[in-house]
Parts: sequence; structure tokens; C-alpha cells
Amino acid sequence: MEQLSYAAGTIVTGVFGCVAWFWGSNLILDWVWPSRGPHAGRNILRANMVRPWLFIGPAILFLAVYLVYPVFDSIWRSLHDAGGRTWVGLGNYRWLAADAKFRESILNNLLWLLVVPAASTFFGLLAAQLTDRIRWGNVAKSFIFMPMAISFVGAGVIWKFIYDYRAEGQEQIGLLNAVWTALGHPPETWLTIPFWNNFFLMAVLIWIQTGFAMVILSAALRGIPEETIEAAILDGANPWQLFFRIKVPQIWGTIAVVWTTITITVLKIFDIVFVMTNGQWGTQVLANLMYDWMFRGAPDYGRGSAIALVIMALVTPIMVWNIRNARREMM
Repeated sequence: MEQLSYAAGTIVTGVFGCVAWFWGSNLILDWVWPSRGPHAGRNILRANMVRPWLFIGPAILFLAVYLVYPVFDSIWRSLHDAGGRTWVGLGNYRWLAADAKFRESILNNLLWLLVVPAASTFFGLLAAQLTDRIRWGNVAKSFIFMPMAISFVGAGVIWKFIYDYRAEGQEQIGLLNAVWTALGHPPETWLTIPFWNNFFLMAVLIWIQTGFAMVILSAALRGIPEETIEAAILDGANPWQLFFRIKVPQIWGTIAVVWTTITITVLKIFDIVFVMTNGQWGTQVLANLMYDWMFRGAPDYGRGSAIALVIMALVTPIMVWNIRNARREMM
């Protein structure tokens, strides 16, 4: 109940705080430069020059405090020891290069990058195409999109029950083991099976991100000019040719944006791994490794910051490319 009160208070404070800021700043601006009187024209011009900065000013301030400052602080910490007092130079980065868990995390992140964006985009595109062709398509879209409303932690808990294990002879409450044992096999501890357990974790993120991909790609498919589709049909194109040779090439830019957006999410993946395996049994990823070094046991902020900067270095180029590509799509 206490947490619910805090959450409700935060929402109310945030919403009314924003309303009060915009209303109050406009009121003060109109008082300083009134739109009436002998200098009305000059006052309106000055007010219009200042007004946008009143709106974006808080956002710039919060970005500076919560984004820019942490970057420089992380760089400084990554060049110091665990306590941040002794200069070690590139020592933390040399440790990363030699650490087995870091190499495991890099390989697992690469595996996630190969599977999750491709699978999520594919299933999203498939769902977008199929749901547009059926009468109850909007209902189907709602169900497919619903996992997007669930937090990664909540999704991890749900899927942990799906993979749940009970000893042989006991009733299996995990859906996967219930089906598996019904087929005559002994129950499995799915999340402890090396290598394959990574794919069981990826299924959770694919389940979540498919709805996102479906919504974006469905809008792109509906934006395809009807003339090109009708011309292809008149030329004798079958449904497969119509989809792969006519529709997909025209939305390739949107597919790329969806793919790279999911890629950024994958590079930062933490919650699902943390909740379901905590990086054990060969499932460690970069974000969870960073958390382990920064907040578990005796914190080592130097090594944790070095891992954080590796994640940032991987995410930033993709994010920049994604923004540029989105701008080109809008032009």
C-alpha cells in the first residue's frame, strides 16, 4: 500500500507540476512582456522568442543532470579503482579484455542481437500482414500488442512460471513441463540447460517486442499506395509475390527502423535476465554484469563504469543511425 501511495503521489506531482510550470511560466511571461500597450508588437516578438525555451528548458536541464553528467562521471570512475580514489588508467579495460565473464556477456549479447531483432521483426511483420486481412484483425492486434504493457520484470516472472520445474512425480505447474511430461518425457530445468537457456530467455523479449513491431509495420503497410498493389495484381502477381516483391521493398526503411530500435533494447537487456536466471548457467549479459560489479557485494565502481561505457559505445552508433534514418523517412 505504501508503494502504491508513492507511485500515485509521483504521478500526481509530475502531472500537476508540469501543468503548473507551463501555466505559471506563461503567466509571468505575459506579465513581463504584455501583449497590449504601445510596445505590444515588440513584446509579442520577445515573448515568442523566450516561450519555447520555457517549454524545453526543464527537459534540457534533466537531460544534463541525468544523462550528460553520468556519462562524464562514468568515464572518470572507469579510470579509477573500486573506491574512485586511486588512478588506474586503462587498468579496468585491460581487466575486461581478460575476464571470462565479460567475454561470456559479449557472446551472449551478440547471440541476442542475432536472434531477437530478426525474430521480433519477422513475427511483427507476419502479424501485421495477417491481421489486416481478417475481420477480427483489430482484436487480434490488441492481444498481440498487450505484452508491451507489461514491464520486463513482470514478463520475466510470468515466463518463469511457464518454465517452472517440479521433481519427477510431482504435479508440474510450469506450462512447458506440463506439456513435456504429457508427451512422456521427464521434466526439465529449462533455464539451467547451457546455451539453450539463452533462447528461452530471448523468447520473453520476442513475445514483448512483436507487438511493437506489428503496430509500426502495420501502419507502414497501410501507407503503401493502392495503385502499386492494383498494378501488381493486374500483372498477375500472386499473394507471395505481392507481399515480398511489392509491399516489403516499399516499407524497407520502416523495417530497418524497427530492427534497430529493438537492437538498442537488446543491447541494454537486463531485467529479464536478472529476474529469471540472474546471469547464472551461462546466461550473463553486459547490463547484468555491470549491475553485479556496481551493486553486489563490495561494489567496484571502476569496473562497473567500464562495462557501462562499453554498453554505451555499442548503443550510440546504432541510435545515431536510427535517428538519421527516421528523419530521412519523415522528409
